[in-house]
Amino acid sequence: MTHPEAGAASGKGGLDEVAEVDPSAADSSDAAGDDTPRSPAVENPRRALAVVIGVVFIDLVGFGIVIPILPFYVRSFEVSDAFIGLLAASYSLAQFLAAPTLGRLSDRIGRRPVLLASLAAAGVAWVTFGYAGAAGARFGPVAALATLFASRTLAGAMGGNIAAAQAYVADITPRDRRAGALGLIGAAFGLGFVFGPAIGGLLAADPVVARADALLPAFVPATAYSLPSFAAAGMSFLAVAVGFAFLDEPTRTRPAGAVGGRSTTVVGQFRDALASATLRPLTAAYFVVAVAFAGVQVMFIPYVADAFGYDATAAAFLLTYVGVLGAINQGILVGRLSRVVSSRTLVAVGSVVLAVALAAIPASGFVDRATGGLAVGGPAWLTLPLLALLAALAALSLGNALVNVSLATLVSASADDAAQGAAFGVTQGASSLGRTVGPPLMAVLYTVAVASPFLVGALLLVPVAAAFGRRLG
Repeated sequence: MTHPEAGAASGKGGLDEVAEVDPSAADSSDAAGDDTPRSPAVENPRRALAVVIGVVFIDLVGFGIVIPILPFYVRSFEVSDAFIGLLAASYSLAQFLAAPTLGRLSDRIGRRPVLLASLAAAGVAWVTFGYAGAAGARFGPVAALATLFASRTLAGAMGGNIAAAQAYVADITPRDRRAGALGLIGAAFGLGFVFGPAIGGLLAADPVVARADALLPAFVPATAYSLPSFAAAGMSFLAVAVGFAFLDEPTRTRPAGAVGGRSTTVVGQFRDALASATLRPLTAAYFVVAVAFAGVQVMFIPYVADAFGYDATAAAFLLTYVGVLGAINQGILVGRLSRVVSSRTLVAVGSVVLAVALAAIPASGFVDRATGGLAVGGPAWLTLPLLALLAALAALSLGNALVNVSLATLVSASADDAAQGAAFGVTQGASSLGRTVGPPLMAVLYTVAVASPFLVGALLLVPVAAAFGRRLG
């Protein structure tokens, strides 16, 4: 395969360059050196793949546990909803700065130590998150918010470990099977959002909080916000234990220095990525998709609370529904589609589906107001507006799966075997940068017009669909 930096001076730049990239350079394994059989990177690749997926799953369960309660946690301090966006931005900014470093560090010292150390630090971050309410009760809301921002910043920096996990999968999987394997990482995300929000919603329920308050010692706060965060910490520490016991370090070529003249600084890595005719459009796509998706990531739970009157537990079950669909789409559907459809085509189609879904989410609120929550038969809670929302979320899950797995496959194909971690680190960093810019923007838009974050996100996906679909005919 041609190195990503080859031909960097050519092309027109930006997302449109994806139409100039030869599909065979990104969707096949016919590159030089790839047809030579190589020894397995680990003794048992199947077990290694299962373990790293299991570690990601456990970590994402912990992350998902906190999602339903985060907006309500912020609102409990009686501050503007803009702080929800700022808090999300602090996580993503830290991830943006850390992901390229963790990815390249995993190239240099190994995937295993980076994964385990980052998971342990994430556990510490979740414990800190659980004590924000106690800090607020003793020192005031400023101290509470400072604790939340500190914990989310640390958690975000450690969340950059997804680059190491993706690179691990690339190490142990032949190029022609990486779309399916990376789809399994996506499925682990999906399953994490199946179990995580459901667990978080249950732990936030009043009977559970009352029982925990009676059992836990006085120095451990038992609230609807602290219990989910402590459970998230426990899941992170469990992932460390599983990884320590069962995760092997893959055998691979490691760079002795800056590979191919590439920089080892965060700014330098992004400069190199944007100078690459192959990697530049993918990096730009990751950024734009992340900004567009920020409306859902940050404002969905406040939206269903305001438009439908749902509490944290009800919102958690909606996220669980999305997680079930995500596991199916990313773990099964996308892998099978990638065998007969090019990854670039799947990105284009997925962008269209995702844009339609984003626009459909606020439309479900209009259905609610127009019909007054009209029941459609069966249980009283099964209303026409809820069915409209569930349909929009199904499309959201499908579009997200098509876009993210296919982009990851293209990234893996764009880099040589010694630089998988660096390539994933840069693109995940671009995604994190998008999630840094997007949440404050979408949170402010939400305070102006409830539908605007979702509609603006849909519009942002149009150039992505156009760029990746330009030569499909």
